Amino acid sequence: MTANLSETLTLLLIEDDDGDAFLVEELLKEAVAPPRIFRARSLSEARHKLTPEIQCVLVDLSLPDASRLEALEEVIALAPYTAVLVLTGLRDVHVGVTAVQAGAQDYLVKGDVDARLLARSIRYAMERKRADVAQLKLVQAELTAKENARLESALLPDPLLRTREIEHVTRYLPGSGGTLAGDFFDTVQTPDGSVHLVIGDVCGHGPDEAALGVALRIAWRTLVLAGQTGDTLLRTLDALLRAERQAPEIFTTLCTATISPDLRHATMRVVGHPPPVLVRGGTVEVVDGAPSGPPLGIFPDAAWSVIDVPLGDDWSMMLYTDGLIEAAVHEPGRLLGVDGLVELVRTHGVIDLDGLIRHVGTLSDDLAVVMLRRRRM
Repeated sequence: MTANLSETLTLLLIEDDDGDAFLVEELLKEAVAPPRIFRARSLSEARHKLTPEIQCVLVDLSLPDASRLEALEEVIALAPYTAVLVLTGLRDVHVGVTAVQAGAQDYLVKGDVDARLLARSIRYAMERKRADVAQLKLVQAELTAKENARLESALLPDPLLRTREIEHVTRYLPGSGGTLAGDFFDTVQTPDGSVHLVIGDVCGHGPDEAALGVALRIAWRTLVLAGQTGDTLLRTLDALLRAERQAPEIFTTLCTATISPDLRHATMRVVGHPPPVLVRGGTVEVVDGAPSGPPLGIFPDAAWSVIDVPLGDDWSMMLYTDGLIEAAVHEPGRLLGVDGLVELVRTHGVIDLDGLIRHVGTLSDDLAVVMLRRRRM
């Protein structure tokens, strides 16, 4: 009866005995689609032949340069995503169990193998390996998702607001790559009634950048609650960024705003960041004088000017990261830009975050937005 291998596979046989190797090759010739078989007579020779095209490895446990499970462990380490089947003369149940526990997909004794059993074992070994790899990827994806959720929660906290005179709305969307980045925001009201907010963007993508964004966001909240604002706050964040970043080219843009207790005036520092959008008395514009200084992490002696912003009684304020203005709209290569964002707000008449997000197209970067609007009580 022919062996049930219906597709041409590429195998590596690690066997020092010529007679045993010949027997394996003859048995596999009976398959419907005989596999391509590469042979290695030792573990050192196998290291050079374990290429990505190898789909399954048949390994003996008695080699000139390895004994018992040494060869198996070495092969698994060299080819962690390849099916490995032990084919040995050792008739030892304990060794067989240990081999499977060590990562082999099956354990066969040479004297008990015929063509049908060998072909079936190879096929099953490959299917088990596919299932193991798929399960591993699933677990890794779940762990990554949980870690991203924890980081995202730390990047985007609940605001510490006591007043009901301010409507506070936030939105966050990951970019097209789906990788978490270092966009962060926070809002804190201090005992004197002032409302402080920040939005920032650590350059780059990945868990390191997200973790750095978390550190900067927590540091900002801590400093604000401790009464430290202005240049002292920014210099402290700059020092923290330099101490915690993984590479010297990592920088961070951010925008901070402090709204007075009567909610009629704001002071801002736009640290290499896109300018906030304001709606005051029906007029839509961006904050004049932005940016008021360079991003954090670039110049050791940087200074940031203060931007005074009269608000009045009827106002809305939107702070955002560059993922919003760098979104492609209408046609490939055409970005929204700051002017396009202002025109969109003018078209809507109000700052409608969901409407803005629906209008923009594909995001090339993460998008974070914070909108504050004074309510008429």
